[in-house]
Amino acid sequence: MSTLTERTEVASGYRAGRTLPLRVELLRQLKRRRTLVMFGILAVLPFVLVAAFAIGGEPDGRGDRITLMDTATASGANFAAVNLFVSAGFLLVIPVALFCGDTVASEAGWSSLRYLLAAPVPRARLLWSKLVVGLGLSLAAMVLLPVVALAVGTAAYGWGPLQIPTGGSLATGTAAQRLLVVVAYLFVSQLVTAGLAFWLSTRTDAPLGAVGGAVGLTIVGNVLDAVTALGDWRHFLPAHWQFAWADAVQPHPEWSGMIQGTAVSVTYALILFALAFRHFTRKDIVS
Repeated sequence: MSTLTERTEVASGYRAGRTLPLRVELLRQLKRRRTLVMFGILAVLPFVLVAAFAIGGEPDGRGDRITLMDTATASGANFAAVNLFVSAGFLLVIPVALFCGDTVASEAGWSSLRYLLAAPVPRARLLWSKLVVGLGLSLAAMVLLPVVALAVGTAAYGWGPLQIPTGGSLATGTAAQRLLVVVAYLFVSQLVTAGLAFWLSTRTDAPLGAVGGAVGLTIVGNVLDAVTALGDWRHFLPAHWQFAWADAVQPHPEWSGMIQGTAVSVTYALILFALAFRHFTRKDIVS
């Protein structure tokens, strides 16, 4: 009776965990035109808003109702907060969907995906590298906007405390800490979009389909959240909590909304990321 023993021959020094290093993938993505264009758009937005206020005049309160937009020119901190406010609903969705949705699908579209796997780069390693870099670039985009806005706003309107529309203010040090919390929460709330884009990117060879699908589904979520007839069912929609960060820029911050929003977003994101890995490790790579 003979025993058949299967052996897997690997090259000397080969380590699966060292294939496709994060720095290599990061450099590849940073050199792409869409990355530079997206960062450029976010960096230009604060200048556009300053020009708009210069042309149209300082914002005025609407009767007895004062909103965050009405305090945009009070200080650099207020201007940075307003930039986040006007961008959170849609603009910040674009870089997340782009960086996470284009990453795998573009390789398939260029017919280079199978060559990466033949390197050999393990499928899980390839996905992990692309996901980490995609999320890293998404976070960088969200940090870039308020940093540029704070610099531009301080130059245009001066350095000062964050004026709260409902009354009172936050000292500059406290305001900076709260803005960091806001950026962190915005990133977490966009993990659902990242998960959608990444999952779709593993299922299609068309980058536009993955990016557009993620943006479209995010918009659908916003529309459903506007349907008040859904009642408490809206609490299960990530879009319902996208502006919960406003509670952080109050004299006495309220964290319950952000905690619930974080729980919903992380839950959906983990499911979508798991689906992406499950599908990609089983699919036939022909491109």
